[in-house]
Amino acid sequence: MNKLPLTLDLDALRSFVTGIECGSFALAANRLCRSTSAVSAQLKKLEQQCGAALVMKKGRGLALTRDGEIVMGYARRMLALNDEMQHALQGELFQEEIRIGMQEDFGESLMPGILGEFRRHHPAVRITARVDRNRALLNAFDDNALDMVLLWQNENEPRKGRLVGQSQMVWIQPPEMDLNALLARGEPLPLVMFDSPCLMRSHAIECLNQAGIPWQVVFVSHSLSGIWAAVRAGLGVTLRTRIGMPDSLRVAEKLLPAPGMLGIALEQHENDTEQRAQMLLGQLMEQALPGLR
Repeated sequence: MNKLPLTLDLDALRSFVTGIECGSFALAANRLCRSTSAVSAQLKKLEQQCGAALVMKKGRGLALTRDGEIVMGYARRMLALNDEMQHALQGELFQEEIRIGMQEDFGESLMPGILGEFRRHHPAVRITARVDRNRALLNAFDDNALDMVLLWQNENEPRKGRLVGQSQMVWIQPPEMDLNALLARGEPLPLVMFDSPCLMRSHAIECLNQAGIPWQVVFVSHSLSGIWAAVRAGLGVTLRTRIGMPDSLRVAEKLLPAPGMLGIALEQHENDTEQRAQMLLGQLMEQALPGLR
């Protein structure tokens, strides 16, 4: 008779996953309402069951060993199925919900990958997503209509959000536009912009004024797709980042003043019932940012 495979302890797996997500087993113990010694004992038990070290010290934090990375992937799936089953038995399946908002630049680039990855870890959590401009997202967040938002950081409006990245602003033009000739003639630079208030519109105007370059807003759009369409049509130049920039457009290298960097902020409400899921969703957003153009 074949020996049955060892059954891993789900509580130990939960302590392991929570410890890595928190960056500390002391913080994990607090979240799991256990003593630190109990959580450490569970980790030791799990390592004995797996026959391998799963965690190692890295500076002041924790890091997964090679075996730990393997166990982590399976552990999240096992816990997600366990939690889904519990919700199903209690008639609560798909009642948990996280409402997220993303600035238009991030929506198309980030949303598909992030939501797919999150779904694998938390199949029982429903996500409501909204893609909009900064001000609309902040208003919805402040009205508790959204649980978390990823948007451009406004340095003139301090908030409690966490800076998770930065992106270089660039002047973007139609490939056929001869900016050298236009600037040499002293003609106003045609701008394609969002209506006010808009962070990039303000940055663009300030940069051009400081450089003494005349400008004129020739097209105003209420959506990012409208901005790209107008620039592709040759109506003018816009100031954005490279995130989501259509391949048919190009950056106006060194012809216009350097507009600098723009911060990317993540704001989250404290929500105890979905805190673990929100933490993972925030981590997925932050990890995906460096891969954007």
